[in-house]
This record gives sequence, C-alpha cells and structure tokens, in this order.
Amino acid sequence: MAECEVCGNDYEMSFEVRAAGAVHTFDSIECAAQKMAPICDNCQCRILGHGLQADGQFFCCAHCARRKGYAQLADHA
Repeated sequence: MAECEVCGNDYEMSFEVRAAGAVHTFDSIECAAQKMAPICDNCQCRILGHGLQADGQFFCCAHCARRKGYAQLADHA
C-alpha cells in the first residue's frame, strides 16, 4: 500500500504517475487531476482534455482563449 500525496489515504490500489522526471502517488484519478492537471487561465477549471496553450497560458477551450485575446486558437477536432 502507498499513501496518496493529495489526500493522504493509504490505499492498496494506489498508483504512480511519472511526469517531468518526478514520481507521484495517488489513490484516485480525482486526486491525480487535482495535483497535476493545469488550470484554465480564464475560467479556472481543471483542464482534463487536450486544452490549448498560448504564450505560457493554458485554456480549457477556444472560447476561453478568445476571452483572453487569442482569437487564432481553435478547439482540437
């Protein structure tokens, strides 16, 4: 068993995620998303899909990107 680094739950089915040279341990996808998913710079939701990026900013969708002045960005098809 391993302890989730977000909620502290010691769970027999915990899992590891390796990203950017670090190893993280979680007990659920929800905790993994809370720790690792970027946050939209417009609406502050967690970006769980592809999202969009411009000038170091992250957006959950083209609508949010347009609201911040990035009219050229489009949602992935």
